[in-house]
Amino acid sequence: MAILALTLGALAFALLAEGYAPFVLALVALTVVVCVGLNILLGLTGQVSLGHVGFYAIGAYAVAILTLAGVNFWIALPLAGIIAAVVGFLLSLPALRVAGPTLAMLTIAFAFIVQHGTIEWRALTGGANGLMGLMPPAIGNLVFTEREMAALAVLLAGASLYLFHRIARSAWGKGMVAVRDAEIAARSVGLDPVIVKAAAFMLSAGFAGLAGGIFAPLMMFVAPDSFPFSQSILFLLAVIVGGAGFVFGPVIGATVSVVLPELLSGLAEYRLLFFGALLLGVLWLAPSGVIGTVERFWRRTDPRTADGEGFDLAALLTPAEPRTLRVEGLTLAFGGIRAATGVAVTAEPGRVTSIIGPNGAGKTTVLNMIGGFYRPDSGSIRLGERELAGVASHKLARAGIARTYQTTRLFGSLLVVDNLLVALRRGQLGGLLGRFASDEDARAAEALLAFVGYRGALATPAADLPHVDRRLVEIARALAMRPRVLLLDEPAAGLMRADKDALSGLLRRIADLGIAVILVEHDMQLVMGISDSIVVLDAGVPIATGKPSDIRRDPKVIKAYLGGEARVARGRAVPWDGPADAVLTVIRLTAGYGAAPVLDNVDLDVRPGETVALIGANGAGKSTTMRALAGLLRPVDGEVVFDDARIEHLDAHSIAAAGLVLVPEGRQVFPDLSVRDNVMLGAYTRRDGDLEAEAERLLDRFPRLRERIDGPAGLLSGGEQQMLAIVRGLMARPRTLLLDEPSLGLAPAVIDGLFDVLAGLRDDGVTILLVDQMAQLALDVADRAYVLESGRVVRADTAAALRGDPAIEAAYLGRAAE
Repeated sequence: MAILALTLGALAFALLAEGYAPFVLALVALTVVVCVGLNILLGLTGQVSLGHVGFYAIGAYAVAILTLAGVNFWIALPLAGIIAAVVGFLLSLPALRVAGPTLAMLTIAFAFIVQHGTIEWRALTGGANGLMGLMPPAIGNLVFTEREMAALAVLLAGASLYLFHRIARSAWGKGMVAVRDAEIAARSVGLDPVIVKAAAFMLSAGFAGLAGGIFAPLMMFVAPDSFPFSQSILFLLAVIVGGAGFVFGPVIGATVSVVLPELLSGLAEYRLLFFGALLLGVLWLAPSGVIGTVERFWRRTDPRTADGEGFDLAALLTPAEPRTLRVEGLTLAFGGIRAATGVAVTAEPGRVTSIIGPNGAGKTTVLNMIGGFYRPDSGSIRLGERELAGVASHKLARAGIARTYQTTRLFGSLLVVDNLLVALRRGQLGGLLGRFASDEDARAAEALLAFVGYRGALATPAADLPHVDRRLVEIARALAMRPRVLLLDEPAAGLMRADKDALSGLLRRIADLGIAVILVEHDMQLVMGISDSIVVLDAGVPIATGKPSDIRRDPKVIKAYLGGEARVARGRAVPWDGPADAVLTVIRLTAGYGAAPVLDNVDLDVRPGETVALIGANGAGKSTTMRALAGLLRPVDGEVVFDDARIEHLDAHSIAAAGLVLVPEGRQVFPDLSVRDNVMLGAYTRRDGDLEAEAERLLDRFPRLRERIDGPAGLLSGGEQQMLAIVRGLMARPRTLLLDEPSLGLAPAVIDGLFDVLAGLRDDGVTILLVDQMAQLALDVADRAYVLESGRVVRADTAAALRGDPAIEAAYLGRAAE
């Protein structure tokens, strides 16, 4: 109704206005049409095009060439839109293989090609002089003057707005938003992002072509100068100023970009300067556009919650033909690094099969291969009799394999219920203007949300959900695919114990429906309590398969998690006896990601010259502690006192400059810089001493780095990169060195050498707080240790007292200490 009222008002103005006004209104209306197309591309799919003036020009030249050849305007106009749409589709095929600035550059190149093509193709386009003498369209004896052309442009603009309204509310529109918000997750609900983006590009180009088709007879000539590159920027700017993704955003943006310069025409040569300043002001004050900013104040959320009563959820979710997933010999290497070797997993309907292992074991890599996000080098993935190895992820999702992610990947701009309704379609979007969801689908979505325990409002935008609800909604969305196999990647991460207990019951209920559940999880209490069978990976290699009771006692599993007895690091020759006053004190530290805290009232201290280990199972909160101490994660509560000053409020660079230096998990060297440059950047905050001489002294500990001192750091092996990260940290001359998982992903021989280096640093008096998955090795080099479990310190003692303690096995493998 609003579109109709706006169109009728503009139509009346076009027919009644005098002088120059109808022409300006026509330009506004044509800009609206182009911007509606761009709104599909930018507002729905998030793709940026800086070359849409090229499609505008194609439409104008198509109408000019066809009408001069004797084709009726009313036939030439739709042909112009079709031609522009076809060109847009062809351009999208290579363009959509890139993203971000590269996509923008490609569309800029397209606009220049069109502009110079119209200049050089003189026989068809008239060259630089263009095509003149275009006759106005007519219906019978009614010849369209400027007034009628303005009315025609208004009608096209109104129709474009209505089409956008319908598309945005359709399954295609919701699919476009899903691809924009989380492309990987969109694949896992059966959407093919290439097809969705190509459709958006084609529609966008078609709208621009139609607008260009009316522009030609309005001006009564076309020439290359009529379509400058700057016009593309104005089109894009109009969408952003009005509000990308909103129906009336193009109207606001087109009015500002066309009418405002005309209103400022009295300022002569300064009008464009004022126009630019006003646009900058709008973008600064309203970064989400005029309508987006206003909408924030008027947004009202429907409080209705999920009601699953009366819906037969078992009939929806129980597979008609339950099938066993059999994975055999699955192998994948990234370059020279084997991420998985000979992995075998059997997931039977109605059973929970867990895949566990220490950090870097390859668990998520295996899930990614089963889900189609990685193509295995060899091996078989069979669901029933169908071979699925190497099949695209969106096709695997349609075949019955659904998944969740370590970090939740919801479609944040869509409502909670819409996230499920997209998944319920399983990639089948139907007609472009078709209905998004039936009443039956809406009831199914509500029942699924009630089943997983979601108690929030159905109309809440997914981006506004707290952490626990995000987990539940993602599981419900995966179930909406009606899967035969459900892949869950660390669903308990960041949850409190009560939430984990509820999750455990939910997973059991899902399996009881006849769905095969494959679980990757670090919480061993949950894994041991719910699993029917467990596969243990270590460095990508399966080392054990069996029931939880067998896995708990398996020596190979204990060795993988704790480091075993065979590998021993060098301890202190004489027990540490240093100052009693701590250099680093943590008091009741609480921190996390989103609404759920990962750390809960953590207390610890580190004294000068001491080496302290922080150990615990994956997901216990060790790396979160290190990030919070280093300023990379702002604590929710608690105090961090370093060198007698509170630092929890400081930024990361200030904390590093104060002498608390983090060597991060995963090394994170600067790959394109030389080894020497990486080393010297460690001393960025220092202004004292001979840095070159100090670098040489540190490199004496690492002769392999000296041999590669002028080579790119990205070409070093994993062990060499870890050595480089430590040297870079030591170059800051830290009061305390934070080492986060230094052995992660390294070969056993390299780990031995690494811990020998750490023992040497300890003996030289370097103060170290160490987090490492190799618990026994960490205890060998440490003086004291803290044991973390579910974000809490459950044990603190000397390293000697903790070495071999059954409580350590309990923390890692989830069994009660004997």
